Amino acid sequence: MNLYVPIVVLGVLALLFSAGSVVMGSFTGPKRWNRARLEAYECGIEPTPQPVGGGRFPVKYYLTAMLFIVFDIEIIFLYPWAVAFDHMGLFGLVEMVLFIVTVLIAYAYVWRRGGLEWD
Repeated sequence: MNLYVPIVVLGVLALLFSAGSVVMGSFTGPKRWNRARLEAYECGIEPTPQPVGGGRFPVKYYLTAMLFIVFDIEIIFLYPWAVAFDHMGLFGLVEMVLFIVTVLIAYAYVWRRGGLEWD
């Protein structure tokens, strides 16, 4: 049980810091509300009217998000492999090469289908 104490302490500190930042921001932040501040910010462009249902997003947004998740998962798998590379030997190397080839095949498929092009 002593192994989990640092994790719990870190979690509590993160919770206290985030809650404290929100509370201190509400106390110390400016309270000047005007019409321009309450409008949606769109990089200096006048906001366009939105449909009642909120409208539909292009599928490319979701594809980009999924690609981001896939490559994040790849990084998550590569880090422990790199740390324990000496202990796994040739078997670990072959498994990681197969994993990277699988991810590269998916990447090439998306690239060929035009999923990385923003029109």
